[in-house]
Amino acid sequence: MSAPALGALLACDIPLVAQIDGSCVGGGLEVAACCDLRIAGASARFGIPIAKLGFPMAPGELLALGRVVPAATLRELLLEARLMDAATALARGLLTRVVDSALVAHEAEAAAQRIAALSPNAARINKRTLRQIAEAALTPEQRRLHFTYADHPEHREGISAFLAKRSPRF
Repeated sequence: MSAPALGALLACDIPLVAQIDGSCVGGGLEVAACCDLRIAGASARFGIPIAKLGFPMAPGELLALGRVVPAATLRELLLEARLMDAATALARGLLTRVVDSALVAHEAEAAAQRIAALSPNAARINKRTLRQIAEAALTPEQRRLHFTYADHPEHREGISAFLAKRSPRF
């Protein structure tokens, strides 16, 4: 990828939550697209108005956006340089959820807390596997590595907690 900052976000093994409040255009939309969850306020707006400046978007940036923005929507945003509201962005698959604008910070924090309460090892493996699937089919070695969680202490704790009907302690 020719966009190092976006590549670093995509390669991050820690789940990333985008809190979107207000305008999310151009570079802001690129950063949000690299996050695992995108939570927006109802008043948020989304777009790629770069054509109004007279130049195209770089391939690495388009690649990052193309991971989460459906092709038809990406073309519409890019070629028409139009903005769309949060409800439309949610319906088109750009967002994880939309909440009242006054609650967006609370909802993003709550999502982060829910993620933080879960197994960090499982999150790392899930993110790695999602990246591998997005890039191509998994190799036999990648499939084998996926199942290394079985011997991890967090896996044993999760199973023990489930059987004991208690919350896991990761």
